[in-house]
Amino acid sequence: MTHWSGVIDPAVTALAATQHGLLTRAQLIELGIPRRRWRRGIEEGWLSVAGRGVYAVAGSPESLTRRLWLGLLVLGPAAVVSHEAAAWLHGFDRCVDDRAEFTVPRARRSAGVGLVVHSTRSLPAVDRTHVDGLACTSATRTILDLAATGITTGRLEAAIDSAVRSGATSPVVLQRWLQQRRGPGRAGTALLERVLPDSGGHSPLERRFLALMRTAGLPRPRAQVVHRRDGRTFARVDFLFEPDVVVEVSGRRGHASDAERAKDAQRRNQLQDAGRRVFEYTAQQVFEQPDHVVETMRHRLWSGSEPPVRPES
Repeated sequence: MTHWSGVIDPAVTALAATQHGLLTRAQLIELGIPRRRWRRGIEEGWLSVAGRGVYAVAGSPESLTRRLWLGLLVLGPAAVVSHEAAAWLHGFDRCVDDRAEFTVPRARRSAGVGLVVHSTRSLPAVDRTHVDGLACTSATRTILDLAATGITTGRLEAAIDSAVRSGATSPVVLQRWLQQRRGPGRAGTALLERVLPDSGGHSPLERRFLALMRTAGLPRPRAQVVHRRDGRTFARVDFLFEPDVVVEVSGRRGHASDAERAKDAQRRNQLQDAGRRVFEYTAQQVFEQPDHVVETMRHRLWSGSEPPVRPES
């Protein structure tokens, strides 16, 4: 940018730096840059035309983030990054990292080579957010858009689980949206209806455990329950079956170091001191020995003639 800053006001380079080396014609005019200066920049190679009304500063590297900035600058302030590109911005599990995809609340427009543009009749403020400075659909809206495209069940489950894990959405929020928009012709609703009942955990292992409980007719536990004492958190458990059964599901057999084992023991003791009965299942048991998991859980939950009360969601 050394040549550029020698010809154009430093305010231009500062703005370009915040937009991965991109500027719009309107921004140049707003900064008071005479047209002859940026036309000279194009002639001498300091600037290049990146898209309709958008210019790139020489030396700015190509990347997916830069392509997303380009699409938003071309499409204008009403546009948002959406679908696969929004999933990538939100950091969803199993997302793709090569798609520049956008939604605009108007008729579909072409934004340039490699940019996919959708149109929508409704894009309320609650469906919009910003990630790393880029306007994009909210995590909830992104999941709904992905479902409507017909992605695989596994990928949709991974998207939901990772969004729940980050706190960006919840099964309750997704279910509420589904109730409001359910109806004939609503793309993706059937897929969401299949996936949501076992959502709420943070991983495929936790989702599998929830599915086992549901199909066996056992009560649904609360997921990711925080336990506090004296105002401080001492444990977050995978599942809590009211009133007192804690279940942890583990992808490994246990911690290796003495310090880790001591921490696990202290945590378990604190949960037991709080009146919890703590049980653990490995991934191998959950995936390969489902009958064992179901029968032992049935015994642990049903200690008398009456089944346990299903906890409120």
